[in-house]
Amino acid sequence: MIDEGKTVPMFELSDADGNIVKTKDFKGKKFVVYFYPRDFTPGCTVEADEFSKNYKKFQKLGIDIIGISKDDVESHKKFCKKMSIPYILLADTTTKVSKLFGVWGKKKFMGKEYMGINRSTFLINKKGKIFKVFEKVKPKGHSKEVLDAYVNAEK
Repeated sequence: MIDEGKTVPMFELSDADGNIVKTKDFKGKKFVVYFYPRDFTPGCTVEADEFSKNYKKFQKLGIDIIGISKDDVESHKKFCKKMSIPYILLADTTTKVSKLFGVWGKKKFMGKEYMGINRSTFLINKKGKIFKVFEKVKPKGHSKEVLDAYVNAEK
């Protein structure tokens, strides 16, 4: 996993509308990159909903939100529509970006091991540096936790 203080990795992925989104599109901006396992699953739905509910608060602070999962563009499009998600979801179908951030790895569920995205969030400042990393994120309340971290970082 990428450590705090490191520069955010350069990447480009397609959003829910098929547009290419690049790291450099956020140069000079504050932004959140959160990785989640899958569209339409219970925890991911809670997390997406909470970021959506707090979206205006993030905007007021000048913070963009990017959600990334292994789901494809079509899945993201359906998820955004159903959940009224106002921010960017990116499709990392090859897991290249998940591996760059170090969130792709072994997981365990009901005694079975498999490879997948470990729910994690990275907070990036205007200089493109990761100033806070949340590992093993619990979806409930995480959006507020992220907002608080940005507010506290600016004090």
